[in-house]
Amino acid sequence: MRQYLQCGRFGYDLARRPLVMGILNVTPDSFSDGGRYQTLEFAVERAERMIRDGVDIIDIGGESTRPGSPAVPVHEELARVMPAIYALRELGVPLSIDTCKPEVMREAVIAGADMINDINGFRAPGAIEAVADADCGLCVMHMQGTPQDMQASPQYDDVVDEVIAFLRERVAALAAAGIARERITIDPGFGFGKTVEHNVALFRNMERMRRELGLPVLAGVSRKSMIGALTGRSVEGRLAGSVGGALAALAQGARIVRVHDVAETVDALKVWEALAPGVATNT
Repeated sequence: MRQYLQCGRFGYDLARRPLVMGILNVTPDSFSDGGRYQTLEFAVERAERMIRDGVDIIDIGGESTRPGSPAVPVHEELARVMPAIYALRELGVPLSIDTCKPEVMREAVIAGADMINDINGFRAPGAIEAVADADCGLCVMHMQGTPQDMQASPQYDDVVDEVIAFLRERVAALAAAGIARERITIDPGFGFGKTVEHNVALFRNMERMRRELGLPVLAGVSRKSMIGALTGRSVEGRLAGSVGGALAALAQGARIVRVHDVAETVDALKVWEALAPGVATNT
């Protein structure tokens, strides 16, 4: 299956090789690294380090979406992410903006963002309109509830069927707006309104999602509670589990992995591809 991704100024044949997306949180309260890269100087330093480590896409987040996190006003999110876009857009890698706010999407695209990563699946009024006429890549994620309440009591009759149905409906809404499929990736939303059992079921069915929807899958499990539940480790001790999760995601059909630990993930992927040729290409 040929899977081409148009990502703003960049284009990728995902059937040839998977991509590593590095997380850059410019927030004071993210669950893993909140506050560490809040100043522009440190954000640039972190981005440059990820590029040296082999990152393919940098995902900039200006609002924490950890369970229970409060919403951030539009003006505050813009104040966090816009300087980062302007500072990083000429570094030679695609910039993804992790936001669910149409106002932020619109300004980010104008500033040169190459991808919009929306945990809300472009459901907010005006979200599709904000990206329809651009050429940026789009990541459509599933989330049950909101970050404020999503982990209170997640329930599904069949989590895999329901997530696939949701993603199919959102992709159809994007297509109805004239958005090319080559711009779209899908994300089952691990940890966003799911128990560990839900996450595992979705994880084991990513290839089915890719096959049924005909779109590349982005998987983000880095340092999440799912990794903690499987390893018994706190956030600070989840590096090995997160790298293992990234490789397992690729084996299960994902074509993009979203990670905190870029160097370790890139190195693991290189070794895996060298010793098990053909596995990571997953054609």
